[in-house]
Amino acid sequence: MQRQLATLAFVAFLGSSAAYAQTTVTGKPAPDAETSAKSGGQESLTRPNTDKPDANNPATTHTATSANLEEGANSFTEGQTRSRLEQAGYKDVKDLKKDDKGIWRGAASLNGKPVTVGVDFKGNVAAK
Repeated sequence: MQRQLATLAFVAFLGSSAAYAQTTVTGKPAPDAETSAKSGGQESLTRPNTDKPDANNPATTHTATSANLEEGANSFTEGQTRSRLEQAGYKDVKDLKKDDKGIWRGAASLNGKPVTVGVDFKGNVAAK
């Protein structure tokens, strides 16, 4: 019985060392790199990008035109999409419809000018 436990412990040790080897860092991190704890780790992949106008900073109102909208299953409701656009500084949001690629598209105004807007499944906002 003791021999079986010893064998089992040895096999478990070998298995854990292989997993450890797979998670070691190779190379030198960038000098300005943040740790996963600071950057949010995996969460950072699903956060919305920042290519959207900031209603509190008028100088950023035209950066939304460069946002890349990604196709995917979009779970935002029309109300959530409208709210996201309004938070980004758009006014008079209307005609919102989700296309076959999962992107909400509609019309709005920004700084008094009409624009076509879009919101993807990650919450990224873009305007043309």
